[in-house]
Amino acid sequence: MRRPFLAPCLILASLLLSAPHFAAAQTSPSTTERVLNLPVHGGDQQRALYASPSHPRATIVMLPGGAGDVGVARNGEIAHGNNFVVRSRVLWNAAGFAVLIPDAVDSQNLRGLRSSPQYAALVGDLVAAAHAQAPGPVFLLGTSQGSIAAMNGAANLRDGQIAGIVLTESVSRLGGSHETVFDAHPERVNVPALVVANSDDRCNVAPPEDADKIAAAMSGAPRVKVLRVSGGDQRSSTDCGSLSPHGYYGIEQKVVDTIAAWIDAAI
Repeated sequence: MRRPFLAPCLILASLLLSAPHFAAAQTSPSTTERVLNLPVHGGDQQRALYASPSHPRATIVMLPGGAGDVGVARNGEIAHGNNFVVRSRVLWNAAGFAVLIPDAVDSQNLRGLRSSPQYAALVGDLVAAAHAQAPGPVFLLGTSQGSIAAMNGAANLRDGQIAGIVLTESVSRLGGSHETVFDAHPERVNVPALVVANSDDRCNVAPPEDADKIAAAMSGAPRVKVLRVSGGDQRSSTDCGSLSPHGYYGIEQKVVDTIAAWIDAAI
């Protein structure tokens, strides 16, 4: 299996030329989106979408769930925009935060790779890219399978590279990916952490009752908070789909507001 996640360096690429598919993701005149190309080992490139208000007070590296394949085209169009961290980006921008959303290299399925040392190195490179785009603190936010990546990154980053970590609807039970947040060395996390759990989430690998267990596992973090939310509509065909309570479908604004308040207090 190819693991093309070694030491990327940032190259700024094209400006977005067309709007995303979701009405919730329409940018305002004061917000810019652009595509970043990250060359990786073997000659491949990973694309990342960077969206920011004019003066962001912090940057959030958003780590999508599922297979991790967002499908960011060179012109900025997005093939798979359902994931919470993708479709909510305009809400984060409106709240004053820049977001950096990585794609998967060559549409590679990231299931089973997010707890690896190679992927931890990639998260570190994404954090460095975020710092290069704007001054201010950088946070990691992962959702579902992406929470494994966020935990892995936070477990390996040091020296103030990140200001905190947010884990949303985290995969805590073994499923098809054969990895959970507990495989990503939560005990090594040494920054403030927020665990968000939706009481209406019915995804079998991310039960909300595991939130306290996830929080307790980050024993080296200076502060850990569990934030419980409720609600959401079911539009996906499965309980673990993006358009469901697991993906905060229909309650995006409420979730963004509550997480933003925690980040503001951590800055």
